[in-house]
Amino acid sequence: MEVTAKEILKIDKTNWALVKFGNIVFEPKENTKDIYSEGIEHVVGLEHIDSENIHLTRSGNLEETTTFSKKFRKGDVLFGRRRAYLKKAALASFDGICSGDITVIRAKKNLLPELFPFIVNNEKFFDYAIKHSAGGLSPRVKFKDLANYEFLLPPKDQQAQLAELLWAMDEVIEREIVLNEKLESTLDVQIEKEIHGISIFSKTINQALKEAGKNLELIELCELGELIKGKGIPKSEVIEEGIPCVRYGELYTLHDRIIRRYGSFISEKSKTTCLKLKKHDVLFAGSGETITEIGKSAAFIDNIEAYAGGDILIFRPHDMDGTYLGYLMNSQLVRQQLNKYGTGATVMHIYNSDLAKIQVPKISRKEQELIGVKLEMLSKSLFDVLDRINSAKALQKSLINELFR
Repeated sequence: MEVTAKEILKIDKTNWALVKFGNIVFEPKENTKDIYSEGIEHVVGLEHIDSENIHLTRSGNLEETTTFSKKFRKGDVLFGRRRAYLKKAALASFDGICSGDITVIRAKKNLLPELFPFIVNNEKFFDYAIKHSAGGLSPRVKFKDLANYEFLLPPKDQQAQLAELLWAMDEVIEREIVLNEKLESTLDVQIEKEIHGISIFSKTINQALKEAGKNLELIELCELGELIKGKGIPKSEVIEEGIPCVRYGELYTLHDRIIRRYGSFISEKSKTTCLKLKKHDVLFAGSGETITEIGKSAAFIDNIEAYAGGDILIFRPHDMDGTYLGYLMNSQLVRQQLNKYGTGATVMHIYNSDLAKIQVPKISRKEQELIGVKLEMLSKSLFDVLDRINSAKALQKSLINELFR
């Protein structure tokens, strides 16, 4: 069922009533006395709830933690009361127990449960929760404060109509997300196949390198180019318009394999203390919060003036194709090698001396370019799906905000 903005926004609000949140929902405050005898299987912490996603798709198990005792039921909404600005409010699709930093909210009889998660997931509600949060580094909001939030609620018959339309829209988005996941998986497999000619599934890094080395000549990265370090670009010098630059955090949040757009810019004055990029450079994040994040990278393939900030490591090839390098350096075979070299406690680090040891295939520039073209064609299909997902989510979000403002 395809849903349009007009179908929802044409709904007459004449009979909608101004209500307080606490009049239509309640906090059940149920606790378990013995999680094992009650057969509880799911444990949910804040880390299991995704920001701005109405679906609760992940959970832990009892072996991971036994400290939680707050119960929730299928159909409840789990609201992240700590750091409400993260916008975490998900519909439980199973029973379980959850963290004390999660408020369990259940619909009363005058609210259709199917509509409930959409009411909570709107900007006005999150803004209210943020405003009424208390605390310093980790602010929390109480249910008694959320209970005073006011909005217009439609009568039951219109609630059913809205719920049907909004869930139909959500179904469209979820189908696209499933397709996206399949394409991502296909791309990951093809990257290994096209570049290394092997599957690394269920293999250790040493086993995978040994197998790859049977068909390809493997060579250390330091023999194919030079390794240098970015510099400069403190946050205070970043401006909205100017000369494009890449800061290390953006390698996690903005760039995926290839640098295709820019989120930061610097002035003519600032560039004098920064490192200028060359086409085909590969930029690596020198630090990360976890071992699996270490060395996240993206290739610079533009013919423009751009710069790299501090805590970025740069591989500058002698004669290699940047597009190919973007996929190579984010292949599982390379990523697993990088994981070996990460060091640190709370923050992990990697250095150019570590990158120098990474083993990669030695193939001709022409072969590199052909592989890059093939993988870019696969990525194009992925980008098309992502564009559709983002557009649908933006429409869904705007409609929810318009309905329950």
